[in-house]
This record gives sequence, C-alpha cells and structure tokens, in this order.
Amino acid sequence: MHFMTLMFDPIYLINLTLCIIIFVLGFFGYKKTGNKVPLYIGIAFGLFGISHLVTILGFKGSFEPVLIIVRTVAYLAVIFSLYTFLNRRNDTKFEKIKSAQKN
Repeated sequence: MHFMTLMFDPIYLINLTLCIIIFVLGFFGYKKTGNKVPLYIGIAFGLFGISHLVTILGFKGSFEPVLIIVRTVAYLAVIFSLYTFLNRRNDTKFEKIKSAQKN
C-alpha cells in the first residue's frame, strides 16, 4: 500500500496560494468586465496551482509526464491571453486617431 508523503515546501505552498488568488481574481475580473483575458490568465494559474498541489501531495514523480503537459498548457494559455490582449482593437483609441485624421 502506497502512502503519499506530503511535501510542505514553503515555495510550493506560497505558489499554490498565489495561484488560487490569481485564479479567483481572473474569474471575478471576467464576471465584472466580460473580458475573457483575465479568465484565461486565471485558468492558466489554476493549472499551475494544480501542478503545485500535486507536488505538495507527493505525487510529482508519479504524474511528471502529466504535469509537463499541464504546465505547458498553462503557459500556452498565458501566451494566448497576452496575444489576445495585444491584438484586440481599442475602439476609443481607434476613434480618436480616426477623428484626428479628419481634422
């Protein structure tokens, strides 16, 4: 019978706590604004949090291939979020430029 060995490393505990906070803030940021970028970032950090929790619970070795995939997906979610943010059109800024060009 395999008993899990909890790993109370302060770095993983702090990272898990911060991931939970960012996940919650991302969700509420989306609910408040309707902008999906905070939601995507929150989901990414939720995935990072899962990988930290698995490590804390002592399953890192058993789930290492899965954790590599989870963390890669999380990084890709952050990249996608920032790409989406950078490529969205800011209508107010666009209208100011368009208005200035007319004058």
